[in-house]
Order: sequence, then C-alpha cells, then structure tokens
Amino acid sequence: MVGASLALALQAGARQHGWQLQLIEAQPPRSGSVQPSYDARSTALSHGSRLLLERLGVWDELAARVEPIQHIHVSDRGHPGVTRISAQREGVPALGYVVENAVLGEALLGALDHAVVSWQAPAQVTRVAATAQGHQLSVSTEQGELQQQADLVVIADGGRSGLLEQLGIHRDSRPYGQTAIIANVTTAAGHDGVAYERFTPSGPLALLPLSQNRSALVWTLPEDEAELVAALPDAAFLVRLQDAFGYRMGALKKVGTRYSYPLSLTESEEQVRSGLVVLGNAAHSLHPIAGQGFNLSLRDAMALADCLLAASSAQSPGDLRLLQRYLQQQQRDQRQTIALSDGLTRLFSNQRPVLAAGRNLGLLGMDIVSPLKRVFARQAMGLKG
Repeated sequence: MVGASLALALQAGARQHGWQLQLIEAQPPRSGSVQPSYDARSTALSHGSRLLLERLGVWDELAARVEPIQHIHVSDRGHPGVTRISAQREGVPALGYVVENAVLGEALLGALDHAVVSWQAPAQVTRVAATAQGHQLSVSTEQGELQQQADLVVIADGGRSGLLEQLGIHRDSRPYGQTAIIANVTTAAGHDGVAYERFTPSGPLALLPLSQNRSALVWTLPEDEAELVAALPDAAFLVRLQDAFGYRMGALKKVGTRYSYPLSLTESEEQVRSGLVVLGNAAHSLHPIAGQGFNLSLRDAMALADCLLAASSAQSPGDLRLLQRYLQQQQRDQRQTIALSDGLTRLFSNQRPVLAAGRNLGLLGMDIVSPLKRVFARQAMGLKG
C-alpha cells in the first residue's frame, strides 16, 4: 500500500520530469471488484490520512466502503481513568476510518495511470547493487531473471525486509515480549462508531469499528499467553475476550480467523542513501497500540513525493542531498509518532502501583482539560504542527 501510494503521488509530475515509474510487487493485482470476507484484514486510517488520500484522488472511491470512527474511548481496566474523544467536538467528520486492506489496495492500484506507471507482478527483487548511475536490480519474474537500472530505488518490502540485510542496512529492533492477536468479531450491541482502546494487566486491547457491524480486534498479550489464547476454540476465546474487555458492546457473538505476530519497535538505522530510500514497515515498524503505522508511512510517502516533485527537472531523483532534505523534513514527525506509540506501550504495560495511579490521573485529567485532550486528539488524527 505504501509503494502504490508513492507511485500515485508521483505520477502527475512524472512526464514533466521525464521519469519512468515502475512498481514491482510480489502479488499480482486482483481483477474485478473486491468483496472482503468476514475475516478480511483491515487498516485504521487517521483523519490526516483521509486528507492525503483526497489529494491522491482516491477518497471518493473509498468513502462508501470505509467505516468512520466517531468516538474514541480509552480506559484502564480496574481503574477509574478514562478519556473520551468525539469527532463532533473536534470539528471533523470522523476521527478516523477503518478499511479492509484489499479495498484500499484496489483503490490505489486502480488510480494508477499505466501510461506513466508500469508494474511487474508477480515479481521479486532478488538483488540490489549500487552503480555509478544509481542501482542495478535483479528481478525474478515468471519469464526469468531480468536486469534493470534505476536512478532511485524505494524499498517498501515490509518489516522483514531481506533487501536491507543484503545492502548492509541494520535495523534496530527492541522486542516488547508481546504478541498481537488479530481477528474480526461481532457483538450483540454493535460498535456504534466507537473505537475502544482498553488497557489490561496483560496488555492493550483495541476494538475498532468495521463494516457489516463487525469490529476489528487487536489484542496484545505476553508471548506465552498469546499462543495459548489464539489456539482456544471460538467459544472459549470469546469468553476470555469478554472477561478482558467487558460488556460495553454487549455479549460477544462471533469471532473469525485469528492471526498473530510478535511485536517490537523496529527502526532502520539508514532511511536514505544515494539513489535509495526506505519506506513503510521496512523503515519503521510500530506497536499497533495507537494505530499509527500505516498513517506515518503514508505521510512519509507524500513528503518524499513532494520533495522529489519540487526539485529541478535537471536534478536526479536519487541525488543524496535531495533525499536527505526529505528525511530532515520528516524526522520530527517520525520521532513524535514513534515516541507516542512506544511511550504508551511501556506506560500501560507496567503494573507498578505508582505508575498505574499516575497514568489514571492523566487519563482523567485529559478527559477534563480540553486543550490537553485536543493535543492528544490531533496526534491521534495524524494532524501534525
């Protein structure tokens, strides 16, 4: 999704700059309209991401297929602290939106101008080597191995990027000792447009409003406990989840396929080199506690596109000074977003009484003090500055 967003942001100015854009994807694009299953994986989009997707010209395509978040409810189990944020009070149509990944991917790929952006799929870059003109790529396709030259290579191949290892780009990883269980659930009372973030002694638990009155679950547990919980039969899993979450949405009725993955804060020590940029989860993988991963990556992609398009046509898009300028512009946003995600994770995963009392006073204070709540809301909505 990050690579397609960047290609879409660049395509309008590609002819003016004399660029040829190519998108290399491991999976071929789906044909026809995507009808997500009950178990479809989803992404939380901030209000700020909506504004960026409007700039890309794809929001109208998405608008009827996203589920708006009208309220955010943050609580700490067993403690009185709670914070509530509403779209109406913040003066926005919605605080954010939840969309199936397949729907978002279809909208992004469908908006690409194939006269400007070509793609190879299924294909995989097996090797990237620096040259005097940029980088040489070895691309494995169904037709065999191809060699390609690029002035600028953007690596957005996910949190387990094999290309970064090959290039000697180290990634600093700090495991949380937690695993996220991902699933879709149905509740008796429905979600009513509310996103719940509930902190429990075992870890944070989020339920986000999804289409068809489903809710997207992100349940963080210690690694050993998560393995046992994920393997429970559906009925036993729902009982365990109900005990952790409570009855704010009524009884839990149905749970779909469960996915799980270990959590860590991972950052690439290099995001730019001459002729090279690292984006998306390859650049920074965050804890899902605040739902900021894709939103930050989309802001990175748009900032990179703006920087490249603003440069002189005579300047190579792989010029190191140009790429460093992009990174300098984005570093503050990256640091703030990563600090928020990591800080919340560590604060609410610690059960020491003094910290528990302090964070609950903070939640209560934020609910009462409007300026403090507004600062938090703007960060959650992806509105920087």
